[in-house]
Amino acid sequence: MSEPTASDINQAIRAMRRSYGEVGLTEAIAGQEPLSLFSLWLTEAARNPYIVEANAMVLSTFDGQNLSTRTVLLKGFDSKSGGCTFFTNYHSRKAQSMDANPEVSLLFPWFPMERQVIINARVEKVTREESEEYFASRPWESRIGAWASDQSTELKDRSELEKKWSQYAEQYPKGSEVPLPEKWGGYRAVPHSFEFWQGRYSRLHDRIRFTQVSDGTWSRQRLAP
Repeated sequence: MSEPTASDINQAIRAMRRSYGEVGLTEAIAGQEPLSLFSLWLTEAARNPYIVEANAMVLSTFDGQNLSTRTVLLKGFDSKSGGCTFFTNYHSRKAQSMDANPEVSLLFPWFPMERQVIINARVEKVTREESEEYFASRPWESRIGAWASDQSTELKDRSELEKKWSQYAEQYPKGSEVPLPEKWGGYRAVPHSFEFWQGRYSRLHDRIRFTQVSDGTWSRQRLAP
């Protein structure tokens, strides 16, 4: 079988179409503030058997020169402030980018439900106590991995990483206390806008955006698809 040509690939991409459903997003469903709707959609996504990780979110950062995107896992949601908490290495590329510019974008792509949510937010570090509490809840293997990985730094090969993991596994054997590394902890992204997208027929999708105003309340807009 011959390899596909660029024309074959482009034709296949252009033919990728699906018809979205009838279930819409009305202003009555959206309500007057975004936190309740986001909590509802997140809960429904978590219950959907076709969504593997409903808490997976695409985090985009901009350090003033470079735009960078990766997927991280939501590990806490404050239903009062809308704060989205995630954890990482404080020496990583994403952490350096957020230190330079705390404005970030989060995207929750719940494709099987024909939904996505875009959140624009400002990040802040959580307290060390909060990081310690979450770190202690992680599996032993993951805690050792946090010690072993100098995230975003170059490795000669994979064996270098595995050697460091083994060294820390020996230092903190299974069943013993694994302390929180100084280089590791959490961030909380506090939203100032939410955009809810619901796929609809004929590409007449529903888009409703909430933007926080100066007094802490939210303004709501319907956007053309």
